[in-house]
Amino acid sequence: MKALFTLLAVFLLATSCNQNTGTEDTAQNSENTIDFKIPYEKFTLDNGLEVILHEDHSDPIVAVATMMHVGSNREKPGKTGFAHFFEHMSFNDSENVPVGANRKLIPEWGGQRNGGTWSDGTVYYEVVPKDAFEKILWIDSDRFGYMINTVTEAALEREKQVVKNEKRQRVDNSPYGYTDEIIRKNLYPEGHPYNWTVIGQLPDLQAATIDDVKEFYAQYYGAKNASLVIAGDIDIAKTKELVEKWFGEINRGPDVDPLEPMPVTLTESKYLYFEDTFAKLPELRMVFPTVEEYHPDTYALNILGNLLSGSKKAPLYQVLVEEKKLTPNVGSYQSSSELAGEFVLRVRANNAVDLDSVKIALDEGLKRFETNGVEDKDLKRIKAELETQLYQGVSTVLNKAFQLVQDNEFNGDPSYITQTANLTNAVTKEDVMRVYNKYIKGQNYVMTSVVPKGQLDLAVANSKEATVWVEEVKQDVAAEEVGQGEEADYEKTPSKYDRSEPPFGDMPLFQAPEIYKANLDNGLALYGIENNEVPLVQFEITIPGGHLLDSKEKSGVANLLGDLMMEGTATKTPAELEEAIGMLGASISFSSSNEDFRITGSCLSKNLEGTVALVKEMLLEPRWDSKEFSRLQQALETSLKGREAEPRSIASINYAKLLYGDDHIFGIPGSGTLETTAGISLEDLKAYYAMLSPENAKVHVVGDVSQAQAEKVFAALNTWKAPAPEMPSYILPESPKANTIYFIDVPDSKQSVLYIGKLALSAEDADFNNLEFANEVLGSGSSGMLTQTLRIEKGYTYGAYSGIATSKEVGPFYVITNVRANATLPSLEIIQDMLTNYGPNFSEKEVEITKNKILKDNTRAFESLGSKMGILRNISKYDKPLDYIEKDQEELISMTVADYKEIINKYLQEKEMIYVIVGDKSTQWDEVKKLGKPMIELDIHGNQL
Repeated sequence: MKALFTLLAVFLLATSCNQNTGTEDTAQNSENTIDFKIPYEKFTLDNGLEVILHEDHSDPIVAVATMMHVGSNREKPGKTGFAHFFEHMSFNDSENVPVGANRKLIPEWGGQRNGGTWSDGTVYYEVVPKDAFEKILWIDSDRFGYMINTVTEAALEREKQVVKNEKRQRVDNSPYGYTDEIIRKNLYPEGHPYNWTVIGQLPDLQAATIDDVKEFYAQYYGAKNASLVIAGDIDIAKTKELVEKWFGEINRGPDVDPLEPMPVTLTESKYLYFEDTFAKLPELRMVFPTVEEYHPDTYALNILGNLLSGSKKAPLYQVLVEEKKLTPNVGSYQSSSELAGEFVLRVRANNAVDLDSVKIALDEGLKRFETNGVEDKDLKRIKAELETQLYQGVSTVLNKAFQLVQDNEFNGDPSYITQTANLTNAVTKEDVMRVYNKYIKGQNYVMTSVVPKGQLDLAVANSKEATVWVEEVKQDVAAEEVGQGEEADYEKTPSKYDRSEPPFGDMPLFQAPEIYKANLDNGLALYGIENNEVPLVQFEITIPGGHLLDSKEKSGVANLLGDLMMEGTATKTPAELEEAIGMLGASISFSSSNEDFRITGSCLSKNLEGTVALVKEMLLEPRWDSKEFSRLQQALETSLKGREAEPRSIASINYAKLLYGDDHIFGIPGSGTLETTAGISLEDLKAYYAMLSPENAKVHVVGDVSQAQAEKVFAALNTWKAPAPEMPSYILPESPKANTIYFIDVPDSKQSVLYIGKLALSAEDADFNNLEFANEVLGSGSSGMLTQTLRIEKGYTYGAYSGIATSKEVGPFYVITNVRANATLPSLEIIQDMLTNYGPNFSEKEVEITKNKILKDNTRAFESLGSKMGILRNISKYDKPLDYIEKDQEELISMTVADYKEIINKYLQEKEMIYVIVGDKSTQWDEVKKLGKPMIELDIHGNQL
């Protein structure tokens, strides 16, 4: 979650603000005038809760965000992870809301909801159709002010398992997952609030008691310690009344004293190493202590991070990537928190690279920066890029809510982004060199060498072993078997208002955006949606083919071509092209998916013509740089080697291989394998490039551009001419092995990754919509049966979902989850039973839930420019009518219980499915055998053992 708010804090741009108006207003910098405002109204309730309202009628949706000024920095040693754990507990129950309603009802109302905790704070947020607005105020205020009396021992123990599974998934079972813990322990002294990780230690979580929960709530969950933002399709006056009703009686709580900045210094540099069971590649990080958020030096440090590694001209990139070929990329960035900050250099090296050589190269790159200094052109490029980021960061009501609430809670000013922008714009070359000399040059740091197990020779010399607590996988742990338990017995808190569930408001009707369609002279079809809310444009050129046009022997050509097309043009070096894109504040990418080759772009509307001109040059005048091709091959090899360390990737790749078989191209990953990519040549990429044709290609454009403007701009592509290739066709396996378990051993895994399913149908099939509708109750989101049972009821997992892949080729139905290792068998039994009985048990209740959930979700599902792009993609690829969403809704409304049962029976028969399990064989093989299905062991590459 910290990364989210770090990103929000970096919407840095030349702006100015009239502080008296309560509006964020950018004015003129040295290059541009930016007309940007987020109007808001701020007031404070009698209980101290600060409320910010933003009215936006672009879509019939409302976002609510409540931010608490409490994160892991308020914890005590021995009770680490508690702020994050309490966030989980807050979603379980409250006095006036049914048990589990928060996670279940909000998605059924067509909304989304979640929360997050980082070092300094906790946020809860929801986005719903406007008819559920008061319901959200009811459910959110009850969670905030009326949950503590409902906490039970059973709920406490169940949520412990969920949080522990989250840690296993994100930390214990993840390559480099322990690095953050190592750095924190060694950068911050004992007793410093950043000495431990946000998620904490499993023994601390297991020891948490109800008294701990109540003490934490009483100390930090008062109204005075929070900010509430409501943004979207609201009426300000009416909303003030509703906020007073639902939030005004929440207990004020004790004063929470602000924490003063606690920056740290190091008396010496610390070199540490760690052998990582899951890592396949060596990684080095250097972390320098710097300054806290809102400190004046953060703005120059942010720019320093970009200058050191953020372009092909950057000194660290030049030395480590281009000259010494030690790594595919290098990262450098400032990370500021409330109390302190860090400047990070991060390199994940190529396979078997000695990290001593990486350290030497980093030193060389920094020395080069000292010698060459900062160019004016680079500062100008960064500011152009940041201008686009600003608008992208506030292009949805939820992002606007995040921005307002973050700056209000942590700096007392919802419009502080404007001050951040001004301070960034004021950064000079001298400022950048000053902070470099002050915080980096000659300063002490913490350095970590994380190396694959058994490869200690790759660690930096004279490093000391880092110690972390590693969980032992055990079977039959009684403390981890939890259940729903009894509801708490308590007296409701008195209120002068009726705190029962309010009714829905008037249901908003989804209105499809107006779509235009045209054809360019070369046969390229143009589809567009005009949207003028922010001065942004997103576009993509979709060319049929993608991985489908790869040969099985050299799978990965299309993917590698996409990378190479970004490396310069006939008249521009890679660095010159990157600079040209950056000066426009644009982004451009070439990529390949299973069935398409795509060129995507985004920019300010004023820069669309220039951005498309660059796309044309890149497309029609490729550079074919052999040096860059060799570098990209090495980077791909590193990436593919790293993928072997990721249990979920192992499961996903082998699931596809088993379903599609050895003779189908989709049985091989689109990025290829180490074997298929080893022999790819530059001539192979040129041969694929010759097949890129405009004849069946489509342009999709969304944003602040009219049809006439779009036709004029994209007419520049009329000179692109090439015949369309014949698309290959593949025969699907007649009968892939069904009702079989495929087990892949990853020793010491703290979780088992489960992929379950079968090939189902093509997105062009008339049944596709109906099958998607039928899956909604089973596994779509947190309200689905899978998550409700495996996470909410049992605490076996952090999440469990099901769905149907969307493609012209027959795509798979899948159930996916990561469960704690010693819950593998009971999880499989639950999923097996659920799939077996899903059709027979489907009733009118599920029909109504499905209908309401999808219809209401549509009111917010197409808000962003990206989601509008998805509408155009569906229309053009699958030949859907322009009003297909309304027609799909009509189809949904007409479906009966019998229709659902028929579609489930046709496509979701459990006995026809395969089970792929990636986990610890030593503890789980014998357990999984109890499921009674045939078992086959595979290696990580899918070879039978």
